[in-house]
Parts: sequence; C-alpha cells; structure tokens
Amino acid sequence: MKKLIIISFLFIAHTLQAQQLPQFTQYMMNKYVYNPAISGDKDYWEVVSNNRDQWQRITDAPRTFTLSAAGPLKNKKLAMGGYVYTDITGPTRRLGFQTSIAYHLKLSEEIKLSFGLSLGFNQWILDADKVTTVHDGDFYFSNGLLKSFDPDGKFGFYLYHENWYIGGSIEQIFRDKVSFLATQTSSETYMENHFYATAGYTFNVSDSWKVEPSLLFKYNNPATPKLDGVLRILYQDQAWIGAGFRTNDAYTLMAGFNYRNMLQIGYAYDITNTKLKNYSFGTHEISLGIRFGNSK
Repeated sequence: MKKLIIISFLFIAHTLQAQQLPQFTQYMMNKYVYNPAISGDKDYWEVVSNNRDQWQRITDAPRTFTLSAAGPLKNKKLAMGGYVYTDITGPTRRLGFQTSIAYHLKLSEEIKLSFGLSLGFNQWILDADKVTTVHDGDFYFSNGLLKSFDPDGKFGFYLYHENWYIGGSIEQIFRDKVSFLATQTSSETYMENHFYATAGYTFNVSDSWKVEPSLLFKYNNPATPKLDGVLRILYQDQAWIGAGFRTNDAYTLMAGFNYRNMLQIGYAYDITNTKLKNYSFGTHEISLGIRFGNSK
C-alpha cells in the first residue's frame, strides 16, 4: 500500500501517545543503545548492529537498524561511544546520530558506578508523495520530502558488578518541538522524554552453565509503561537460548552464539499477543557484535 490516508501519520502531526524511540527485544546484547553510561563497562571495544523487521505481513510496518561502537579509553575511568540508527514506518523515517562519553568510579574491588552523557541529532523525514490527503493539492503535502532537524541527547547512570547490574537513563533530554516547514509557526509535536531502567543478574549454575534473567522498563508520558523481561540460559559463554515477554505486546524466543569471544550473533522472534496477531506473522530481529582491543 503505497498511499496512506492522512490518519496513518497523526502520530507526527499531534502529540504522540506511543513510544517514539525504536525498541529491541535483544536489549541485553547492546545495552549501550539505551544508556551511554554503559560504554567502558568491559575492557574491550564492541561494535554491534541490530536489525529489526517488525510485524511481518503488515504493509509499511516498522523497520529499524542501529549500529553502535563503544569501549574504554587508555584511562580506564573514561570511555567513549557512538551510534547511528534509522527507523522507517510507512511514509516516515527517522535518522539519528549520537556520540557519548562516560566516567567510571570504583566503589569497591568488585563494584563500579558510571555516568554517561550522549549528544547528537535526529531528523524526521516525511515522504509526502506517499500520503493521500483529503483535499488535493494540500500545501503542506506538496513539497516532496518534509524534514525536521533537531538536537538530541541522553544521560544515564550504571551500577555494575561482574554478576549483576542496575542502570537508568533519560532520552530526548531537550524535548524539542518537531516542525517540518519553515513557515510552520507552532507545533503540538514534541520529542518526549523517555525513561529507561535496566537490571540483570548472572547465576553461575556450574562451570559450564549460567542463567541470566534481565529486565528493561520503559516509560514516556502519556504512553502506558512497558516492561521487557528475558531469561537466557548460556552454555560455556558460547551458546544460549532464551524466552521473554513485553507487556501488552508480545512473547519472544531467542538464540545466539559467541565465537571465540570475538563474534556474537543473536536472533529473536516476537510472537504478537495483541489484536495484530490476526494480521501479522510476528517480528524478526538479528543482532551482530564484534569485539576487539581487549586490554588483557
């Protein structure tokens, strides 16, 4: 369906009532995307890409790609990172880039606390050629690609140990208005603050087996808060399987493999449990990570 009725993108023209930022089922494989304070929590750099193809069989459903890189500097108290992403839904696209810096404090021999700040920009793009308006020749939708360019940023903290972690972050800290035209003097669309909280624990069941439960809490006003939960079972830190849920959204199954602690591949399949299940086959998500520069 190449043409969409104007109602299909009212989430841009008015105050949004849903989460504006992309979401990932395999959040535990790239927590840095949600929290800049996580860069440098390990002694190596990691480059991770996430590819999410949401709601199979539904035309113009969301498609998201993220590429990030993060790791420590020579001064182990400091770390840097950055990421780019694109999120496409129907006639709309959102592109973004951010770079971050984090500072790590050693609270004890085993516990550290870090703070991180990330700054960058994002751009909303609306393809007016894919929009069918009520009135032909509508001025606002006769300009090809409509664009909005805005600064963006986020701040977070991260308390971590070899076996557990707790973190929190706030995204879109500038809460900018979104305007597509220079002649647009007012807008009811804001880049709403998004709040995230993460927690996880690794249970060492034996020399070969580990069990890792984790949680991701997401909230932005006025949307309903969401909680993601995943339980992974890992074998010799090389292979894993897992299952999880996202409240009022989906159940998920996942599996992955870690080759020589350098190359990490993960796959997740979301099983929709809302009314969309009558129209969608579910959601596919692939994660690929490469580690390098281990200080040891």
